Amino acid sequence: KMFHTCGPNEAMVVSGFGRSPPLMIAGGRVFVLPCIQQIQRITLNTLTLNVKSDKVYTRHGVPISVTGIAQVKIQGQNKEMLATACQMFMGKSEAEVSNIALETLEGHQRAIIAHLTVEEIYQDRKKFSEQVFKVASSDLVNMGIGVVSYTLKDVHDDQDYLNSLGKARTAQVQKDARIGEAQYKRDAVIREAQAMQEKVSAQYLNEIEMAKAQRDYELKKASYDYEVNTKKAESEMAYQLQVAKTKQRIEEETMQVKVVERSQQIMLQEQEITRKEMELEATVKKPAEAERYRLERLAEAERAQLIMEAEAEAESIRMRGDAEAFALEAKGRAEAEQMAKKAEAFKQYGEGAMVDMLLEKLPLIAEEISRPLSKAQKVTMVSSGGGEVGAAKLTGEVLDIMTRLPAAVEKLTGINISQPAFLSPSITGLGPYKLFHCHIVVF
Repeated sequence: KMFHTCGPNEAMVVSGFGRSPPLMIAGGRVFVLPCIQQIQRITLNTLTLNVKSDKVYTRHGVPISVTGIAQVKIQGQNKEMLATACQMFMGKSEAEVSNIALETLEGHQRAIIAHLTVEEIYQDRKKFSEQVFKVASSDLVNMGIGVVSYTLKDVHDDQDYLNSLGKARTAQVQKDARIGEAQYKRDAVIREAQAMQEKVSAQYLNEIEMAKAQRDYELKKASYDYEVNTKKAESEMAYQLQVAKTKQRIEEETMQVKVVERSQQIMLQEQEITRKEMELEATVKKPAEAERYRLERLAEAERAQLIMEAEAEAESIRMRGDAEAFALEAKGRAEAEQMAKKAEAFKQYGEGAMVDMLLEKLPLIAEEISRPLSKAQKVTMVSSGGGEVGAAKLTGEVLDIMTRLPAAVEKLTGINISQPAFLSPSITGLGPYKLFHCHIVVF
């Protein structure tokens, strides 16, 4: 067989006569001379490696187990890497190549674990995978193998360290959650209080604006009402004034009409007089002249009478007022003169004037003494058997009371009115009869 072929996942290496250096073909065909040339094959399949590192101590001395998944393959497109891989793995099986690559990756993985802490590996897996990928790639490239990918699959330990970290983290997360919830509730309460405050403030502002609007409305309404009432009052006053003016004008016109009527009446009377004069003159001249003279005198007398009546009426009103004023003045003057004369009389006569005043009041005193008897409906007289009885006895008792009056007056004034000088009519202006004048009425 001289022609050989291979798929894209395989490479062929032809060596021998005329092939120095050997010919490497990845996915193709080649012509091989039997006996003088040799053909070898190497796989280009992607190898999946389960890189497991058990109980590797980290930087802080904590043993952990790490499992990673790596994808590696021999790079057939790169001639240098393919030549290196042929030198390293030609004649080896795929399992042997995988084992070599696995040992290499596991060594680098353990080395990186030793330089990191458990927290760094567990919390930042991407960083750990990048470090393993970077270090292993640089080493496997020298073998002609390229690392396609590396992923950290699992991290665990037998000391329950990661579980403790999880608990601590869980507790921290729960604490943060509670704190966050409390802060959220606090913020919610604060925002709710702020919203309520803003609502109340807005409500108060709205009420203030409404009150201001109501106040402005009331002020404007009061101003408009004042203007309307003022205009109404002015209109009513103007109406009343116009009515008064109209009434006055009507009265003036009425008076003018009366004056005109009176003037017409006078004119008619004068025309009538003239007509009668002419008639009389036409019939009998002298009697007519006499009659005319008489009528003229009558008209003049009537007119003079009217004038005199009007003047008399005005004069009567004026004189009546003057008379009333004069009467009041005369009355006041008379009363003043009377008081002056009384004072002068009292000063002149002294005790005699006082006695005169007392004698003027004696009839009133007698009337007041007899007034109880005048009110009596019935008088029963009881006699003891001696003396007078009946009306004579009653009259005697009244006279006896009257005879006691001089003594009472003398006690009050110190003047004895029983003396002849005080009983003279020239002093008192009263006769002796006035002293003893009294009325006794018995019903």
